[in-house]
Amino acid sequence: MARIREIVIDSRHPASLARFWAGVLAGYEVRAYDAAEIARLAGLGLTPETDPSVMVDGPGPMLCFQQVAELAPGRRMHLDIVGGPRADEVARIVALGGTVRDTHGDHTVMLDPEGAAFCVQDPRE
Repeated sequence: MARIREIVIDSRHPASLARFWAGVLAGYEVRAYDAAEIARLAGLGLTPETDPSVMVDGPGPMLCFQQVAELAPGRRMHLDIVGGPRADEVARIVALGGTVRDTHGDHTVMLDPEGAAFCVQDPRE
């Protein structure tokens, strides 16, 4: 059975939106950047302030603020779920009425019966 891993929110500026929601929600904080992550970002010409994907951790599902070039009307967020092996979860969800939109290295984008997108991720160790 799957569980929500994170809620992904489209954003023009992930860092500032992540700070906003971390302030709004009790027990949530922007994930700290360690030296290795700052170095990785620097290698891409980025900083924590310009990171295109900022995580917020708390007592419930993680929040992921992802930068998008244009905010799509009516679509600002989607769920990322994880359960058993991804192929098994995808098959189970298809049997419930979901459809596969496309598959990537570590996740599958699916559509619910009304066409809303969500992602099924590989389990992490």
